[in-house]
Amino acid sequence: MNSRGIAAKILIRVIQDKQSLTASLDSGLATVNNPQDRAFIQALCFGVVRHYFSLEAILNYLVPKPLKAKELEVKILLLIGLFQLNYMRVKEHAAVSETVAALKRHAWAKSLLNGIFRRFLREKDAILLHFEQSTLVHNDHPDWITALIREAWPTQAEQIFTANNQAPPMTLRVNQTRYRTDAYLQRLIEVDIPARTSVYSPNAIILEQAVQVAQLPDFASGSVSVQDLAAQQAAVLLDLQAGHRVLDLCAAPGGKTAHILETQPEIESLVAIDVDATRLQKVHDNLNRLGLQATIKVGDATNLDWWDGQVFDRVLVDAPCSALGVIRRHPDIKLLRQPDDIQALQTLQQTILDQAWQVLAQGGLLLYATCSILPQENESQILNFLARHADAIEIKIFADWGIPVQIGRQILPGMENMDGFYYAKLLKSV
Repeated sequence: MNSRGIAAKILIRVIQDKQSLTASLDSGLATVNNPQDRAFIQALCFGVVRHYFSLEAILNYLVPKPLKAKELEVKILLLIGLFQLNYMRVKEHAAVSETVAALKRHAWAKSLLNGIFRRFLREKDAILLHFEQSTLVHNDHPDWITALIREAWPTQAEQIFTANNQAPPMTLRVNQTRYRTDAYLQRLIEVDIPARTSVYSPNAIILEQAVQVAQLPDFASGSVSVQDLAAQQAAVLLDLQAGHRVLDLCAAPGGKTAHILETQPEIESLVAIDVDATRLQKVHDNLNRLGLQATIKVGDATNLDWWDGQVFDRVLVDAPCSALGVIRRHPDIKLLRQPDDIQALQTLQQTILDQAWQVLAQGGLLLYATCSILPQENESQILNFLARHADAIEIKIFADWGIPVQIGRQILPGMENMDGFYYAKLLKSV
């Protein structure tokens, strides 16, 4: 099976089986050893998912009659071909011939693929002009997400759509127990990996171009991790002190867990909780690579079955959310998230917050974080929490990143090279 065929199988798992793109790529690339092939397949999959709605609109315009549900492989290969011809620097004849060659079943469709690709190449300018005024094609988001974003951020909506449809930068977090940031930057320069530091995090380095983690100096020995700039704010906002007991709720895959331990190695203890045992293994793996230790427990944040009764000085609630702030990093959110999910997530967030508050010591600090840009998951959630808990006091976040909102601080996708994130700090009064 050629690279286009492998990409098609991966995309079928996402579109038909509703599997995440990350999980589909992990399994689909398991037998692909050539780094160039792996990178090409990954580029195809991310690209088709990122531009799914515009590619589908163009395809529907070009096909003589709608494709049947059982012809999904044909549809996916048509989308893969159109993506190459419209977005990638692939030789046209190779894009056409190799995509057609990937069609192992539905032999009748080879002439269809050839015909549609040839027509698109002949009429490309006219076809793109035809869709110039199409909101669906222009935004490349499902209509319901477009409506939510426009309602929440009317003046910033266009910038959000643009940022969501671009590949994000690869940002590193330097482990300060191993390297100073400027020293690690020098190591990158020595191995010809162009990069720069950021004023928004003292530990951050942004690469000019993404690389495989195996190419990063001393990655295996724990000197550096991959973490977005927005996510790197959490450990700083916790105001960690020596001797603190810290709880990280919904901790997987463990990036913030590790950053907490790197930021303040002298905390008394850190407990990391997640309901998903499989994802929790990634926390173990991350901490082992970095040479860090924490108490890791499988536990449901909506109840306290896992709690031993000892209160915490700091609690990070990294809440489950719609993840509409990280679409640029996980474009399959546009395909997999459903409108009914938002209300269900709000209810879940409320329950987790109320439970987390019980395990926080008086005088302790709770940091609420989401990778959402929806007010109903963010500032409205915290305003409702304050109305329920008289002993909760907002701590203002003063920073040179993001936007101050009614309560807390919001980062929108692409701002200062960051993902979309929300943070709010709450003090439990004595």
